[in-house]
Amino acid sequence: MSDLSSDEATVVPSTTTKESKKEKKLRKSEKKSKSKKSKDTEEEHSEQEHEDSDDNNTKDTPEDEIEIDLSASVPLSKKQQRLLKKGKLDLDKLAKKHPIPKPANEEPSTTAPKKSEFGVWIGNLSFDTTKEDLIRFIVGKTSQFEPNNESLPKIEESDISRVNIPKKDAVKIKGFAYVDVPSINHVNSIVSLSESILNGRKLLIKNANSFEGRPAADSSGSNISKNPPSRILFVGNLSFDTSEDNLQEHFRHCGEIVRIRMATFEDTGKCKGFAFIDFKDESGPTTALKSKLAQKLINRKLRLEYGEDRSKRNPNMRKREEGVEQEGEVKEYNQREPAPVQREPEQREYRERQQDDYKPKKRVFKERKDDNKRLKSSVALATAQRASAAIVQSTGKKIKFD
Repeated sequence: MSDLSSDEATVVPSTTTKESKKEKKLRKSEKKSKSKKSKDTEEEHSEQEHEDSDDNNTKDTPEDEIEIDLSASVPLSKKQQRLLKKGKLDLDKLAKKHPIPKPANEEPSTTAPKKSEFGVWIGNLSFDTTKEDLIRFIVGKTSQFEPNNESLPKIEESDISRVNIPKKDAVKIKGFAYVDVPSINHVNSIVSLSESILNGRKLLIKNANSFEGRPAADSSGSNISKNPPSRILFVGNLSFDTSEDNLQEHFRHCGEIVRIRMATFEDTGKCKGFAFIDFKDESGPTTALKSKLAQKLINRKLRLEYGEDRSKRNPNMRKREEGVEQEGEVKEYNQREPAPVQREPEQREYRERQQDDYKPKKRVFKERKDDNKRLKSSVALATAQRASAAIVQSTGKKIKFD
């Protein structure tokens, strides 16, 4: 009996331990599920209570709604506020950089003045002239005109539909303005006020649609380049990867190309950035200067100008050097062989006599007599002591320090 009881005692605890682990896992999972359910129920209750309270509040006391002002400017940052305190920040410039956005549903204002077909240009204005000054000047001066005059009618303030004064800064103007009026007769009456004085300056008034007095553009293309027209085209601002084939293809449509002279580096042979293109006639460079297709090459904007045609400078220089005479031309001697000067016989004899009498003096070098004669370097070094290349044993005394 004792043996059985001992075996049972040993077996029972093992089964109980296994069951306890399973039970623990089950209990933990049950606790988690219960806690989740409790949390969910609590959140539902809180949401219902919150909704009920909101309903009660809306019924009893209406809450203040948040209002957003879209027309307000952008708030200043801390750095901008510091600059504003020091007086280094201009709010007008800041407002121009960051304008207030307009709402999309806003309809364009119909009261904005539209540009009229008839207008005048007023120049030589003083920099402190304002819109009111111009209106007052035009109305006051034209009030002196004869009544019932259709060619030069009086101008009232209601006749001026628009006054445009371009400005450099917030204060200064550019010195001219545009004024729109309803008819051509009103334009003529304002133009008649030219040379009148406003703010101490004589005004220059013209029709805004008239461009008389402007220089006409030259169709020959000579105004495009500073140099006179020639058959040679200078091409600058080239890429280092440019080749003569690229230039040939790029300017082939301009005319017949005789030769391309491209400056290159000696070590690499790449382009230095400029070249000269010789065309058959002047029409080639002129069309290249006018053509928009010739303005760019390999994503670089080219600098095109007329080059200097050296053949025009002295066209017969080569023939003169060779000694070939041209018709109606006196033969000139080469600079290397100057022409002999023809002298009279008396002058020649005098010159020969002078050359015979003249005998150049020979230079005589006197020897310096030095009292302290120095020995030559070879003699001085012959008696010098020679240093030995062998290791010499030291003969000094060895000193020891305590």
